[in-house]
Amino acid sequence: MRKNLVFMLTTIFAILVLAACGSAEQSTSSNESTGEKEVFKVGLEAAYPPFNWTQQDDSNGAVKIEGSDEYAGGYDVEIAKRVADALGKELVIVKTDWDGLIPALQTNVIDAVIAGMSPTDERKQAIDFTENYYLSEFVIVTKADSKYANAKTLADFAGAKVTSQLGTTNYNVIDQIPNVQKEVAMNNFTEMRVALDSGVIDAYVAERPEAISSTSANSKFTFIELEDGFEISEADAAVAIGLRKGDENQEKINAALAEISEEERQQLMDTVIQNQPK
Repeated sequence: MRKNLVFMLTTIFAILVLAACGSAEQSTSSNESTGEKEVFKVGLEAAYPPFNWTQQDDSNGAVKIEGSDEYAGGYDVEIAKRVADALGKELVIVKTDWDGLIPALQTNVIDAVIAGMSPTDERKQAIDFTENYYLSEFVIVTKADSKYANAKTLADFAGAKVTSQLGTTNYNVIDQIPNVQKEVAMNNFTEMRVALDSGVIDAYVAERPEAISSTSANSKFTFIELEDGFEISEADAAVAIGLRKGDENQEKINAALAEISEEERQQLMDTVIQNQPK
């Protein structure tokens, strides 16, 4: 009888130990599912509409910005959502200044740059890029009532005060305008819109989606699609996702991007332009 009792107690103890181990394993699994590995941190400026912008609520699918009460919306955010879903991870938006995006990626602060960034040869020395998720062209934004509003060629902007964003090809191509007054580069396109509206500059160089966004938001603006145009490479006109060198998710991300047709990409861009904050 005593032996049977001891056996029963030993068996119960073993069951309790196994149950506790199972509970611990389940807890560990649960912790892992909510840990860093399950989060996809995307860096962007949230100041480059229609690719990305900042707004005050989650309307039109905007995503909350980490460490902030604000939200990020735009084309890049929509692309980031699809990539995060494909990876089975939770999307986290990290608002980062343009010149801090690549350093943030290299130091593991973020997992990817989805910020309207072109995969130039210079940037490829520091990070890797996915396949393109948008292809655009460069135009010049000016005031609708300015003397440059009817310009057709680069030469028509001779003498104009022109700028664009710091550290971008947009800024570098200004040198192709004859006798241009190349102004100091600005941190973001919001600053450029203010500068143009106030007369500090005569024009700025932008990608076509930004120009459409700008003129939709401000009826005083127009943009010029040049007959001769800027000489740029395909990489300069393309937009791709920046990743750390050797990122193991690159193939999965490319597969996710490949599922978005060209028609769907354009429809998505048209939609975000309509939804951008005024």
